[in-house]
Amino acid sequence: MSTTSRTRLDPSERRAALLSAARELAVSQGLAAVTMRAVAARAGVTPGLVLHYAGTMDDLVADVFGGIVRDELDELESLVGGVTSPDARLDLLLDALLDASRATVTAVWVQSWALGESNPSLAARVRSEMDAWHAFIRDLVAAVSTVDADAAAAQILGMIDGINAHALVRWRSREERRQLLVRAVAAMLSPPSDHQGP
Repeated sequence: MSTTSRTRLDPSERRAALLSAARELAVSQGLAAVTMRAVAARAGVTPGLVLHYAGTMDDLVADVFGGIVRDELDELESLVGGVTSPDARLDLLLDALLDASRATVTAVWVQSWALGESNPSLAARVRSEMDAWHAFIRDLVAAVSTVDADAAAAQILGMIDGINAHALVRWRSREERRQLLVRAVAAMLSPPSDHQGP
């Protein structure tokens, strides 16, 4: 007879443990790896317990995605928040987002767009997190340019997503990707010229 006692977790602790196990799977193997059986095995519980605390797997995947990308946004908001110059804040953001260490989060974003088509909970969370990113970039743009900050933020967000997705398959070097993004953003944020020519 075993003398090992199992620690009984309260519901919030159990859900946190399951979310942690699911997040580890998402980061190491991708969002598609977050299945009931895989989470149960990682957390050392029965599959039924996963559903009991997670609600549905769609909800659990959405929560895992949201936690990963929200942590990155919080980190970047804190990073640029410590810089006084608006131009330097935008430059710092673009540099940080092109850092190769962010490839895991980029992969999670790319997977979320594909999986969100059949997972309404995930799709709703993706839209919510994209709105948060859009607002963050819009505020940075508004501080450095007189262009339509809302439209510019949407374009910049699309470029960041595209260039980072390209990085996953090593399209061009990091420096080439950085230069493309910096030049595109600089051109976009330059006010239109009133000069009509000769």
